[in-house]
Amino acid sequence: MRRMLATLWIATTPLMAQKTNDLIREVQRDLAGVQQDVKTLNSKFDEKIAVLTTLVQQAVREADSSSKGVAVLDQQIKDSLTQQRNMLAAPVAALNSKIEQMSSDYSSLNENVKDMNSRLVKLEGKLNDILTALLVMAKPPAPPPTEGGAGGATGGPPPGATPDIVFNQARRDQQTGNYELALTEFRDFLRFYPNEERAPSAQFHIGEILNYQKDYDGAISAFDAVLEKYPENNKTPDAMYLKGRALMQTDRKSQASKVFTELIAKYPNTEVARKARDLKKQIAGPVTTRKRR
Repeated sequence: MRRMLATLWIATTPLMAQKTNDLIREVQRDLAGVQQDVKTLNSKFDEKIAVLTTLVQQAVREADSSSKGVAVLDQQIKDSLTQQRNMLAAPVAALNSKIEQMSSDYSSLNENVKDMNSRLVKLEGKLNDILTALLVMAKPPAPPPTEGGAGGATGGPPPGATPDIVFNQARRDQQTGNYELALTEFRDFLRFYPNEERAPSAQFHIGEILNYQKDYDGAISAFDAVLEKYPENNKTPDAMYLKGRALMQTDRKSQASKVFTELIAKYPNTEVARKARDLKKQIAGPVTTRKRR
């Protein structure tokens, strides 16, 4: 048996060696192909790396150049703005000084104008007084009335008086604070010239003065006279508004609200109607809403 196995091993050894050598050569060929592929890939990789390196270096150079350009442009802009600011600083300072001087001059001029207006009002009053005196002196006194009534009725305007003189004197006394004298003059105007076109204004100014003096009941009566005797004139909206204000002062708020409502309905687009809406809101008070349970 040993001889048979030895004989068989000797017979098969050359065949196995041949197959082993063939397999080794095939593996060597495959390994050589793989090595060649690796060399080819390495070569292509080196080429790509070289191109990419060149592109990166070019981009870095361009970025450096752009940064320098931006820095130069930024510095130029800053220098230009500084130069412009320095050029404008002196003129602006001079202009501010002139504006301050003009403001001071305007304030002084405004005070002078007010003083001149006050003097002109006083001078106008003196001139009107002189004119009235001259008219009285130039016109001879009227003869006393006869028993039959000839010679005119008593209680008329004084000699030389005209609607302009009486009305303007009353307004001047009102504006200068001579309220009692102005009241007398406005009442004289209404007594002398009840149908003159300024009669509604005279009646309104009477209510205005009484309202200023806090005689609210008297003011309400005066404004009622405007609304009853002269229902359609340019003083009607103002008379209604001030009447409502006077009613509020006497705690008759419901009546005041009715007057304001009528004023808003008749003259909706006027300034006093806007004020009347605000006062109606005050009378009504804040609107409260009930929370739902």
